[in-house]
Amino acid sequence: MSGLTHHDLLMSNLHKNLTLPSSPENVRQVEPLVRDVASRLNLSREQYDDILLSLTEAVTNAMVHGNQGDSNKRVSISLRQQKDVLSIRVSDEGPGFNPKQVPDPTSPEHLEECGGRGIFLMKRLSDKCRFTHGGRTVEMRFHLQRSE
Repeated sequence: MSGLTHHDLLMSNLHKNLTLPSSPENVRQVEPLVRDVASRLNLSREQYDDILLSLTEAVTNAMVHGNQGDSNKRVSISLRQQKDVLSIRVSDEGPGFNPKQVPDPTSPEHLEECGGRGIFLMKRLSDKCRFTHGGRTVEMRFHLQRSE
């Protein structure tokens, strides 16, 4: 580590992968992963919260809706930092879905319903959110906000 400045450490790219069986208790492994990344990247508390909530929603959706709770199926998580952007990818082994067919949870007819807000939150909290591979993968991007 000698010879590296604090600036060099911030500019070096971070890449973390985690694969989890689709069991509800495995969702709690998301928090230590995000805490570690936030610490390494010196993220603001607000951005830590946004990333934690977005990633928890994505992993929960992948396990419950994508893999339909089948613990033999896995959810893959990839976090990659390049310069001032953190890209997060969550993939499941399910049949996929069409995100355009998910009802808007803010429309009056859906306001009282439980659930259905995960995709809405991911889109609101991230700087970019898109679905690929027939809905089996969600990719989110966050422009990094360092804490002072």
